Amino acid sequence: MTPPVALTIAGSDSGGGAGVQADLKTFAALGVFGTSAITALTAQNTAAVLGVLPIDTAFVVAQAEAVLEDLTVRAVKTGLLATPDTVEAVADLAEADRLANLVVDPVMVASSGDRLLDPAAEALYRDRLLPLAAVATPNLREAGVLLGTPLRTLDERRDAARALGAAGAGVVVITGGDAQSGDEAVDVVWGVDHLTELSAPRVATRNTHGSGCTFAAAIAARRNSRRSSSSGIDIPSGMSSASALSASRSSCFTSLFNCFSIFFACPYESA
Repeated sequence: MTPPVALTIAGSDSGGGAGVQADLKTFAALGVFGTSAITALTAQNTAAVLGVLPIDTAFVVAQAEAVLEDLTVRAVKTGLLATPDTVEAVADLAEADRLANLVVDPVMVASSGDRLLDPAAEALYRDRLLPLAAVATPNLREAGVLLGTPLRTLDERRDAARALGAAGAGVVVITGGDAQSGDEAVDVVWGVDHLTELSAPRVATRNTHGSGCTFAAAIAARRNSRRSSSSGIDIPSGMSSASALSASRSSCFTSLFNCFSIFFACPYESA
């Protein structure tokens, strides 16, 4: 049987824990054939990003087109897009209906708090790319950048999810794993005019490098095999592979638990 195909458009992580490397491992773990268009080369490890070399936008598009012209890509995930031109080029592909089941992980802020994109690229994410996403998965810092205000409370996260959803994304997940308080990590999910919260016990670990990439890639992989819930939100059938992946990646167990809850715990309930 031919496996479903997913495409990641993201940066390379020389340390292997995040970026394209994490995406491809996640696709494989969930039975999806992974393909890639690399947007930037990075010199990084689990502790720090030491350097970033963006790839020319035309060549990023050439990589994506080579895959799209040959293979039936059923889901696409974006990560670090590196430059305003690349954000705009990816938005152009999405607007032309070339990027099916688009999951946008807006990689904009490093774990150190440093901004990875200039203001022009951030604005393009908000105004052009997010409205074309089937699912958007900003963390707290990224959602704050997109909306121009920090998110400190759960109520602020709820309002932010509504605001980003109103901008056009089909489903918005503001991941809460990087919140600094509480025994549980709470993801706030907006979809089909409803808001819900997904929670799981916080894992006591500092090994969270790449968990956001893995989370978004898992959603993209699972959008290859879907069934419809009573709320109209598509959710995948079967979750044995999700359980196996969660067990093998304890550093991002909470995010993955919530990732599959998004698609299995239906219907949505209003907060």
